Amino acid sequence: MAVRATMTRFPSDPDAQESSGLPWGITLTPFAGKDENGIAPVYGSDGDLLPRCENCYAYYNTYCDQEQWAWTCALCGNLNGLSSSTISRYSLPHTCAENKSSFIDLELPLEGSDEEAMQARPVYVAAVDLSSSEEFLELTKSALLAALEALGPGSLFGLITFSHKIGLYDVQGPIPVVKNVFIFPESDEATPMELEDVMPLLSFLAPVDTCKDRIASALETLKPTTSWERTTAAGQGLDGVLLGGRGFGVAMEALFSYLGSEYGSTFALARVFAFLSGPPDYGAGQLDTKRYGEQYASKGEDADRALLPEQTPFYKDLAAVAVQSGVCVDIFAVTNEYTDLASLKFLSINSGGSLFLYSNTDDSTLPQDMYRMLSRPYAFNCVLRLRTSNEYKTGHSFGHFFPDPQYENVQHIICCDSYATYAYDFDFANDVGFSRHTSELPMIQIAFQYTVVIPPEELPVSGLSGSSRSKYSLSRRLRIRTLQFGTAQNINEIYDSVDPEVVLSILVHKVILASLEQGVREGRMLLHDWLVILTAQYNDACKNVQSIAAHIDAEFSQCPQLQPLPRLIFALLRNPLLRFHEEGVHPDYRIYLQCLFSALEPSSLNRAIYPLLTSFTTPDVQAYPRHSLSRAALITSESPIFFLDAFTTLIVFYSSTADSTLPYPPPQDCLLRTVINKLKQERSITPKLIFIRGGQDDATLFENYLIEEQDVDGSGFTSMMGLLSFLDEIKHSVLEYMKY
Repeated sequence: MAVRATMTRFPSDPDAQESSGLPWGITLTPFAGKDENGIAPVYGSDGDLLPRCENCYAYYNTYCDQEQWAWTCALCGNLNGLSSSTISRYSLPHTCAENKSSFIDLELPLEGSDEEAMQARPVYVAAVDLSSSEEFLELTKSALLAALEALGPGSLFGLITFSHKIGLYDVQGPIPVVKNVFIFPESDEATPMELEDVMPLLSFLAPVDTCKDRIASALETLKPTTSWERTTAAGQGLDGVLLGGRGFGVAMEALFSYLGSEYGSTFALARVFAFLSGPPDYGAGQLDTKRYGEQYASKGEDADRALLPEQTPFYKDLAAVAVQSGVCVDIFAVTNEYTDLASLKFLSINSGGSLFLYSNTDDSTLPQDMYRMLSRPYAFNCVLRLRTSNEYKTGHSFGHFFPDPQYENVQHIICCDSYATYAYDFDFANDVGFSRHTSELPMIQIAFQYTVVIPPEELPVSGLSGSSRSKYSLSRRLRIRTLQFGTAQNINEIYDSVDPEVVLSILVHKVILASLEQGVREGRMLLHDWLVILTAQYNDACKNVQSIAAHIDAEFSQCPQLQPLPRLIFALLRNPLLRFHEEGVHPDYRIYLQCLFSALEPSSLNRAIYPLLTSFTTPDVQAYPRHSLSRAALITSESPIFFLDAFTTLIVFYSSTADSTLPYPPPQDCLLRTVINKLKQERSITPKLIFIRGGQDDATLFENYLIEEQDVDGSGFTSMMGLLSFLDEIKHSVLEYMKY
């Protein structure tokens, strides 16, 4: 469980928070195996016996004062009695995890009988779009074959297809059998019969360990539906115009109902992989893609605002059904046509899944992403709760979860892997803040309750029969992290304790929210104005305020912790997340970036926003660890090889003046390849690796990342402004701000 704060020394009161100009909050990666310093939790048992405060319900922890018969809550100060059994347990304090560390992971007893606890089998269902091309299906087959290699023995796998009909595959016999259910073209009608009546669920879900070859054979039978089939299904004559045939919404609705009937008995979590080649355009849940067109280029309609909200609540409502059915949905959209991911995204982000977008099949990393996603550990049926000491409280929470309808600051996460990150910002609960006259310091406690599936080989042998040992089991756990922060005595202490990567994370969440509610233009203005106010507050604190712009320090030269922020804000304004529609940013790509960025931990997000450019003298010798993103950096360094890490893309660029004897591309056993392989291994998604030879290949892709050198085009704080011009503009805006 990694926790990082925007500043490690908290503002002492609301005035200090306001005058700092900085967001106040944390990012949290609850299922990370270690904390932000690389320290693992202390494991223990009897999580249900851990004492809780009678006032605020916080858990007992190492910061609490314990007496013989009672303990004082470190968060609210309440005195709580200890039961006789707890007193007995704590007579030997170092035998209990909660007395050894403030970061613990405790086992909880499972509800239900032992036999029910042993019925856990991971379930995976692939839902494949047949209203597609041969190339799309070949890519999908490759991805699913990679997935089968990543799935552990004991997993159950189901294959379903959708077009103008739903196809259910029985792969447990010698020959794959498919049974079809036709979808009504009317948008408000469901399937004519329940999928359970078409094929019993246990016939549909096949054991991977005994049926892998048969599943692979079934995948080979997948063919695109013909235009003749689709036009006929849509009620057209043979000469009619093809109106649709992708009944995705009906298929998902029927599938969730199908799986939900066995939730808690056959499976504890089902993951659905939905492969889409275009927008749903048939039956319930069809989307009107005509809204993406020239009408939004007119002055009367703001495309950057109109295409961000969902056009129908259908998929948000369907996500709630998925959550109730214990289903996590991952969407893989392989298309360059407008698919309205703004409507579809709720299926994935609300259920704890991921949203992937690939513009074409040629260089898609879909198979690698599937394998990577299924190979890493994940928790499910998670409940996340953050508590603070009395003086302050959580404001907003950000991330891919759904809030508890009854309890504040409680989030439910259907599926959570070790990369999934969430964010919170804070507000003071009163005008006093943290009193300088007491020893109490700000406290945070995060409780993360989750379930994991334990494979048979990891189960203890004693007490289990041979048949029981062949089954997967569930383990319910409670992970708790309690942290104490210092308070700053003045604004300089706040600035000196800033973590710029976490500041960027909180800002990205806020800007995404503003963009969805008020449009991209408003999001850009919010970000720009924030930097102006921060710069003004900083200059005021440093007494740099003068009547001419030359004396405004827009680069925070006296504070190393703040110095990265102008560059990061400049890069964020240049990112497609906040570029204007008329600059060629596809609305689906913008939604994809929103979903990706809002789940990344701070260091990854920092890299995605502001790429790292390094140089090499040879593939085995690094020259400089960091360059500015400009052509001048390339020329002045005189290095022949440059490596750019933009998180989703890795580029190796050989300059046009590089010695022809240098091996190209870099050999597999060199230092540069080692760096690349390490980065690929650490990423939550598979980055594309591109090699470019200057003077011979098209270098546009590489040069587009050299954002600091773009010229000003005279239209205010446009995304085409260079860094120096941007800083000058900030200085002038600071002067204007200070006049008022």
